[in-house]
Amino acid sequence: AFVPISGWHGDNMLEPSNNMGWFKGWKIERKDGNAEGKTLIDALDAILPPSRPTEKPLRLPLQDVYKIGGIGTVPVGRVETGILKPGTVVVFAPANITTEVKSVEMHHEALVEAVPGDNVGFNVKNVSVKELRRGYVAGDSKASPPRGAADFTAQVIVLNHPGQISNGYTPVLDCHTAHIACKFAEIKEKVDRRSGKTTEENPKFIKSGDAAIVILVPSKPLCVESFQEFPPLGRFAVR
Repeated sequence: AFVPISGWHGDNMLEPSNNMGWFKGWKIERKDGNAEGKTLIDALDAILPPSRPTEKPLRLPLQDVYKIGGIGTVPVGRVETGILKPGTVVVFAPANITTEVKSVEMHHEALVEAVPGDNVGFNVKNVSVKELRRGYVAGDSKASPPRGAADFTAQVIVLNHPGQISNGYTPVLDCHTAHIACKFAEIKEKVDRRSGKTTEENPKFIKSGDAAIVILVPSKPLCVESFQEFPPLGRFAVR
């Protein structure tokens, strides 16, 4: 929707303005019900909230782990997919540590359940702070739990790199909250950035502007998922 406004004078922000007689209002036609209005607040209210991937298995990358007196070990992170509830038996990949969630909190309030998008802290039983670290991923031990990857196949687009990248190159990958060096074990093929079609098999190197399918081997255990199943855990940046 197009809404002409003046933030300085408040025109069309909360109430229709008399200074814009030419503007007759905005309209949106969509499957989920049409919407119309004249002001910015109407347009914001008409935005449909995105559907959250609650039906998928739980994935929660850890941002930090705290030790809180009287409570114990509290990992913190954002729920990417699935639902986290007190009583859930979670597994932390790639370390494969299993424990029960005692409580889940967001902004110092206890939650019955945490859904995708929630930044939560959750208290776990019988696990020390030293056993967990940023970059681990929590999942439900009984429903498609996360696992570490020995290697994985990825599409890499080289946006800006001073030289050539060949087999054996080992940059640092930022994948969800993990920060781990990964080796380009094999550059399998160059592909067209737009169509995805193969342009060259087993190239000797790739450079700025190229896209390629590459087998990557993490230097330390890393939890990475297929982009089709878990997009937040299937994308990464190479630095």
